[in-house]
Amino acid sequence: MDEMKQAIVDYLTKAKKSKHYFNDLVNATKKQYPDVGMREVKKACNALVADNVVAYFMTGSTTMYTLTSRQGETTTQDDA
Repeated sequence: MDEMKQAIVDYLTKAKKSKHYFNDLVNATKKQYPDVGMREVKKACNALVADNVVAYFMTGSTTMYTLTSRQGETTTQDDA
């Protein structure tokens, strides 16, 4: 699971957007680990949240993920 957590952190670090849907994280992880399921990605995301590396961003209707170091950043129309 540590490799998967690192893949998620790498994706969040390199991405232009600061906030990502769960499916974005699943698709990014599946590029490196094609056989991984959504449940394993969810467990890795929850572990990263527990480790205070990743934080939830809630809009009211949707929950997104962001690096704790990028929490204050906003996404502009050009980045979307």
